[in-house]
Amino acid sequence: MASAVLSESKSDVFKVVTRKIVAAVEAGAGEFRMPWHAGLQSSAFPVNAATAAPYRGVNVLALWMDAAIKRYISGYWASYLQWKGLGAQVRNGEHGSLIIFYKKIEREDDKEEGESNSARFVARASYVFNAEQVEGWQPPVPERHSLVEINEQVAAFVSATGADVRHGVHMAKYRHDLDCIEIPSPDLFIGSATSSATEAYHAVLLHELVHFSGAPHRLDRTFGRRFGDRAYAFEELVAELGAAFLCSAFGIVNEPRPDHAAYVASWLELLDGDTKAIFTAGSKAQEAVEYLMNLAAAHAGDPP
Repeated sequence: MASAVLSESKSDVFKVVTRKIVAAVEAGAGEFRMPWHAGLQSSAFPVNAATAAPYRGVNVLALWMDAAIKRYISGYWASYLQWKGLGAQVRNGEHGSLIIFYKKIEREDDKEEGESNSARFVARASYVFNAEQVEGWQPPVPERHSLVEINEQVAAFVSATGADVRHGVHMAKYRHDLDCIEIPSPDLFIGSATSSATEAYHAVLLHELVHFSGAPHRLDRTFGRRFGDRAYAFEELVAELGAAFLCSAFGIVNEPRPDHAAYVASWLELLDGDTKAIFTAGSKAQEAVEYLMNLAAAHAGDPP
């Protein structure tokens, strides 16, 4: 178990990793990019999930814009009733995106004898919902060769914490409402210029596991007035540093990945570039990692 991995001078290991990330941030960490498949970007061409037909005309631009604003990765859309027909449910509180369709209306006026009814097309407004706004539906996934080699030790550790991990979504996140971790399938990870797909997948999984530790019925991690509206950014620092600690513990990487530093740097912008905040976050990350290790050891019946 991981508790044995970091049994020697845990605090020293955490501090070393933190200092290296700080040094990388100060040296210029570069731009962070999500490490899963580029084919699932929000620029994916809008397609109707029920009919598989691509949207056309102004609707393409409208749905692209909404996807960009709301940060949807999926290109699948459908109306409320169409999602219902697919066995899916639009989540409560979700708002649809406006599209225009043309309805054919038959009319009998002004026709001559022997002629078929004339018809006209009338514009109608409708609302559609993105796949990321619904539950109970998975998009068709083309066969891909996975570049990720699952680390069995990490998988056993995550399982032992009792975390509910659900694969197959488009964006990794810890769901507070469902108390579960959602993460793209391993075959969607392509890594980055500075890390392999295997490293990226496990770093993302462990990042979300640290978020899982901060739930109200676990560590109840809050940050008070010091961070105020910036508390979300601070929580991201905690999760990424915790992921770096765990990656080091499991030997996924020998040194903190440049991607860790890039991610940290992206959130530091919201904290006025205050690198001192990293050390405060490092303390919370250490607490989270030790909590997860103790939790896993307890569930496994192995004293930490």
